[in-house]
Amino acid sequence: MLLAIDTSTGTSVAVVDRDGGILAETGTRDTMRHAEAIGGGIREVLARSGVRPADLSAVAAGMGPGPFTGLRVGIAAARAFALGIGRPVVPVVSHDAIALAWYSASGSGPLQVVTDARRRESAVTDYDGIDADGLPVRSAAPRLEPRDAVPEPRGIRLDADTVSAGSLGLLAELAWASGRLPVAGDEPLYLRAPDVTLSAAKRVTP
Repeated sequence: MLLAIDTSTGTSVAVVDRDGGILAETGTRDTMRHAEAIGGGIREVLARSGVRPADLSAVAAGMGPGPFTGLRVGIAAARAFALGIGRPVVPVVSHDAIALAWYSASGSGPLQVVTDARRRESAVTDYDGIDADGLPVRSAAPRLEPRDAVPEPRGIRLDADTVSAGSLGLLAELAWASGRLPVAGDEPLYLRAPDVTLSAAKRVTP
């Protein structure tokens, strides 16, 4: 069983089981209240599923793409919770979770996942389908595109305003079962530098 957390768009938290599926999930589309929503979300899904923290095998964390401020809240929460229970963090590309949910419901073929990256830009990832293990196959890595000039996809374009932590957790479970971990790197996919950067230190003369 996994606890899954994603804050690349709104905030989504879930408890998933490879055999039982999504045991409990909660979330909000609000893109400004990640820090306020995440603690209550974790408590809610654990209570509703009847799962104790000690029962979890790992914590799946959505690594984006997503805006810097919101995304780092979920990743920090996932890492802190995993550290507290002595379990590993499983990083997952958030767009992969969207693709998995679409392929599970709609079939196969090329798919383009698009989410709002703000500043008149979109985060875009292209897929060719799913592989033998049921994992989405990326044909192009996550990238930023001008919101009004996203290239036409070869297949379906899917504009998503939410990422299901349930789908994120199920993808992590599939990867775990097939020995395909890790499916994402440890670094968040901000795709854009943060607004605030450290300036070069000025030399002080006596």
